Amino acid sequence: MATDAPPPSKGGSGTRPAPPTTAEFIAEQESAEFAELRHTHRSFAFPLTVAFIAWYLLYVLLSNYAGDFMGTKLFGNINVALVLGLAQFLTTFLIAWWYSRHAANRLDPKAEAIKSRMEGGA
Repeated sequence: MATDAPPPSKGGSGTRPAPPTTAEFIAEQESAEFAELRHTHRSFAFPLTVAFIAWYLLYVLLSNYAGDFMGTKLFGNINVALVLGLAQFLTTFLIAWWYSRHAANRLDPKAEAIKSRMEGGA
């Protein structure tokens, strides 16, 4: 397994910076940059989560109370229930892919800037 970091020195000359204090963590948490990061995450994740749960519950309710509709054959032995059930998997993967892109483009750069500042790199 290869890593980008060099191995630790044996002489002990390379000292690591002290970890941030509790006060520094609290100050960072109260900063405008952290609030923007949190807002960016929540404004994407919460509505998408609510929409997916509503979609899932619709499928469950249709399965329980609209058996005739769900049993409607579309072609061959493929019915509405099977198509909607497979669509659940598809939407799960699409949401995961979409969130991954969102995080890489909008969340990770902001989080990395906060991390480097907290570790003393900025």
